[in-house]
Amino acid sequence: MPTKKESSMVDPIIEIAKTAQQLTLKAVGIYGKEVESIIGRKTKDQQTIERCLDGMLDFCNDKKMLSIFKKLCRYYLAINETAVIEYVNIYRKLWDSEENEMDEKK
Repeated sequence: MPTKKESSMVDPIIEIAKTAQQLTLKAVGIYGKEVESIIGRKTKDQQTIERCLDGMLDFCNDKKMLSIFKKLCRYYLAINETAVIEYVNIYRKLWDSEENEMDEKK
């Protein structure tokens, strides 16, 4: 059982984790609607699409956000294949490398 001192040191970390989870849930809702709007309106404005992809990258550690990110990438592929390849590579550098490091440690 943790001591009072250990508990008081862990409490702020738990609160930060809860806040991060809440922020991610909000981001999934917001970006999910934006992606649906982009695709629904058949938007071809690259700045709009890339601004959305840029924002979503911060939350792609979440499976729901990753799914939305992939959906927008598939849509954007017909508009700017080069940019999609760059976004996929950025995603891999941000998120896949952590999984690879964890696998190597096992």
